[in-house]
Amino acid sequence: MRFGATVMTGIGLAALLVTGCVALDRDAAVARGSQVFRDQGCYGCHTVGATGTPIATDLTRIGARHDEAYFVGWLRDPSRQKPRQHMPKLALSDGEVRALAAYLASLR
Repeated sequence: MRFGATVMTGIGLAALLVTGCVALDRDAAVARGSQVFRDQGCYGCHTVGATGTPIATDLTRIGARHDEAYFVGWLRDPSRQKPRQHMPKLALSDGEVRALAAYLASLR
């Protein structure tokens, strides 16, 4: 009995450790995405809360409407998702796209 309890405790602790690492990775991606958002000048057209210029879509709660995978596709080729829109195709690395998608998905 004691061995089984020890094994189960170990498994539980390992699961908590993995979950914690995933949460830290997600937080880091969101923070990086927020920086990419600023660096790319997205506030020049978009608003998040009271910050930005209300020319294009208000992104304050955009994460409640779309998931991260949607944002990855949108950021890679906006006109493929929605023809005749005005957002430029940004020259972003895959890491920047994923980080920016994580940030946008976090806006709830």
